[in-house]
Amino acid sequence: MNGNGVHGKTTVNGKTLSGKGVHGNGIHHVSVNGSLYPAKAKSRRQRWEVKPSEMSNNTLNPIRAIVDGMKLTPNPDKPMIALSIGDPTVFGNLPTDDAVLQAMKDAIDSQKYNGYAPSVGYLKSRQVVANFFSCPEASLEAEDVILTSGCSQAIDLAISVLCNPGDNILVPCPGFSLYKTLAVSMGIKVKLYNLLPEKSWEVDLQHMESLIDERTSCLIVTNPSNPCGSVFSKEHLQKILKVASKHCVPILADEIYSDMVSTTTHNCPSMASLSSDVPILSCGGLAKRWLVPGWRMGWILIHDRNDIFGYDIRQGLVKLSQRILGACSIVQGALESILNNTPQCFYNNTISFLKSNSEICFNELSTVPGLNPVMPSGAMYLMVGIDMDHFPDFKNDVDFTEQLVTEQSVFCLPASAFEYPNFFRIVVTVPEEMMVEACGRIREFCQCHYRPRSRDSNDLDQ
Repeated sequence: MNGNGVHGKTTVNGKTLSGKGVHGNGIHHVSVNGSLYPAKAKSRRQRWEVKPSEMSNNTLNPIRAIVDGMKLTPNPDKPMIALSIGDPTVFGNLPTDDAVLQAMKDAIDSQKYNGYAPSVGYLKSRQVVANFFSCPEASLEAEDVILTSGCSQAIDLAISVLCNPGDNILVPCPGFSLYKTLAVSMGIKVKLYNLLPEKSWEVDLQHMESLIDERTSCLIVTNPSNPCGSVFSKEHLQKILKVASKHCVPILADEIYSDMVSTTTHNCPSMASLSSDVPILSCGGLAKRWLVPGWRMGWILIHDRNDIFGYDIRQGLVKLSQRILGACSIVQGALESILNNTPQCFYNNTISFLKSNSEICFNELSTVPGLNPVMPSGAMYLMVGIDMDHFPDFKNDVDFTEQLVTEQSVFCLPASAFEYPNFFRIVVTVPEEMMVEACGRIREFCQCHYRPRSRDSNDLDQ
């Protein structure tokens, strides 16, 4: 052996190898079928030990965590009414338009869309989306559009491209639980800014601004809102933009419920149409407005301002999109016809139905002692406050909604799932007669469990 720990000659299968196949790092190279491989020191695990990754351990869906822990046993004498599911197709009363279905049939019959599409989507399909959402204040081209597997993947890509582990993002409270699910799994801290129910769920701007620091990499704005059903006015959106501009924080605008507005007082402009200097990633999709959540077609609209995102953010989105091959190619092939040929009456009818059901629900529950519904202006949800002091039988909103299932077979989602206790969310997409029945059962439940405060009792005695 040489002084450097290298053998001068090595014998393998009776053959002598010269020093050319031996490195001075003490690793033997032996010839196997004419190839050289390092012969590593043997080591092996003594027992099986396969553990889940940190990312999987850190991934938690708050809705599932709460609902799975509830004891949901419906009253066998009453058919179940689920007001908890944010899927407008569940009851079959809100079908998509025939033009949307025909577009899909045509795309399939063409046999042009059976293969892999580019990870960011077909160029033609991206241009169609750009044309549909482009406006003078926020123009778009195909290169500004990334097609995704639903709006959820759009949100995932947007957070992933803007944030690093240790950064923080600002998320509305109450707000869509997926933001936290995605962020925490990536080592990103979530800071919750308050929405104000007494102001139709407007942002508490002072609170939101107080949360911003040097590690704040993204501000998420959901408009119209899930779970609140609120729609921000143009003026309020401008105030949000002013805060983002002051602190140089980009915005992720979750606009999946764009144009699903049931009030004439708000027309729900996109955030990008109001921004002169704040760069925005707008996330949307077909799921809600076109009533096809299972088709998994979403998009990111890149609204850069002053080239702040520049090449790097765009290229980052392209790279991240390559982790999976994006949106369904058949739906991409149908996009042009879906966006251009869906009649306006389809949108109008959907909004009219949601508005009518919201009014029925709000009017019915407004007169129920102990409940405080907040009238929505859009999306497909309504939030109801519970005055827990009047319901001493229950510890919290989870307990309240669990017992509502047990006694009345009505399931509303406790707002603790949105980190906003003592409220519950109602989905207003159910058939009208079911909504009326559900509200009647909720009234009966509350009348059974409502207790006046002792002070209220004294007032009555006087």
